[in-house]
Amino acid sequence: MTGKRLIVAALVLALVQIGFLGWIIAGRAAILRNGKEVVLKIEPVDPRDLLRGDYISLGYDISRIPVKLIANIAPGKFSSDDTPIVVRLKKGADAYWQPTAAWFGEAPAPAAADEADIRGRVAEGWDLRSPDMTIAPEYGIERFYLPEGQGMAIQNDMRVRPFGIKLALSANGTAQIKALMDGDKTLFEEPLY
Repeated sequence: MTGKRLIVAALVLALVQIGFLGWIIAGRAAILRNGKEVVLKIEPVDPRDLLRGDYISLGYDISRIPVKLIANIAPGKFSSDDTPIVVRLKKGADAYWQPTAAWFGEAPAPAAADEADIRGRVAEGWDLRSPDMTIAPEYGIERFYLPEGQGMAIQNDMRVRPFGIKLALSANGTAQIKALMDGDKTLFEEPLY
């Protein structure tokens, strides 16, 4: 009787693990398939990870948010550990989306049809007392992995002409990278699965 219970318990555990992984993959795919698309201009950093291969580390205009853009800062405040932030984006004349407002926690109202919200996190210790300061949120879209041997060439090209990242944003502002863009040309597109 104990052997059967062990087998049943192992099967239940395996199904729970498979279900959890499926849920993660399906959630990412749902954002890529149904999320609102925005394109952000990127800035290059280093292109190599020993375990995962070539990548480009990405910086954006939304990687540096002026404190004066944040609407709900308590006076004399520093950011606390892992503070959630919502940054409202609007498409600029150059087709890249730019930050127009930001809030710690939640936005007070949903984004308009021509706007989008992206959700990020701010590390502890950023000085929020001066409107001339900037903070550096992270959105989970700071790296893009490339086929082996392509990172350095793309990194060098990014220094001479504009590149962008096409994102898909879920209704709650979670971002997933859809594609790496060289101007209007799609260089690499993320598969759904």
